[in-house]
Formats: sequence, structure tokens, C-alpha cells
Amino acid sequence: MTAYISHTSVDCRDAYQLSEWWKHVLGYVDAAGDPNGAGDEECMILRQDGGHRILFIEVPEVKQGKNRVHFDLRPTEGTRDEELARLLELGATEVADLRGKHGAGTGWVVLADPEGNEFCILRSDTEVAQSE
Repeated sequence: MTAYISHTSVDCRDAYQLSEWWKHVLGYVDAAGDPNGAGDEECMILRQDGGHRILFIEVPEVKQGKNRVHFDLRPTEGTRDEELARLLELGATEVADLRGKHGAGTGWVVLADPEGNEFCILRSDTEVAQSE
């Protein structure tokens, strides 16, 4: 017997606002028949093909310390640095720049979403293939 991940849950202060931000980052959408609205305490978004889902849940506690689990994002188009610029424009905050950590053309950048949840932006598949 095994299990599968139904969805990833993210605790937050404002479920609607954060779900809207992540929809722009990932190109996700609201669940059909269950649109998210301002003031909703739980907001689900999902990949357009119905795959991965993220549930944002409002909690009273503030975020403290580093996330124990985080997203590693890889650009679907363009380069890591182009995606980094886009995410910063959307309101992400740079936490740590680890580009070149393992030599030229390697590494990642640690960012935080508007509520301080860390995530990483990696090199695109094309960039990885070009360095092999």
C-alpha cells in the first residue's frame, strides 16, 4: 500500500492574496466550481492540467524561522536570471544568491514570497543541458 500527495498546504495570513500571487508565479488557476475570493480562509489553486494543487490556509501564528519544506522552481521558458527578474518584479524578495555555488553556471537563488515563505529558482532545463 502507498499514498500520494493530494496537495501541498501553505499556512499564511491572507489566503486569497497569497494564492493570487502564486497563481501569477506558477500559471495555476482556481479549481473549477470553487473560485477563491477575498476573505476566504482557505484558497486552493492548481496546475491548469489539474495536476499539482496548493492549498493556502489562514492561521493566526506568524511565520518564524526558515521553512522546513519549500518549492524549487525551474523556469519553463527563458533562463534562471530572466525568471528571477520576473519574480522580483512580482514582489518576491531575494534571500540568498547562490548562483555559481558549485562553479560557473551552477546554483540557485533563494527568494521569499510576500509573506516570507522561502522558495528557490533553479536553472532552466535548457541551461542545465548546455552545461553538461
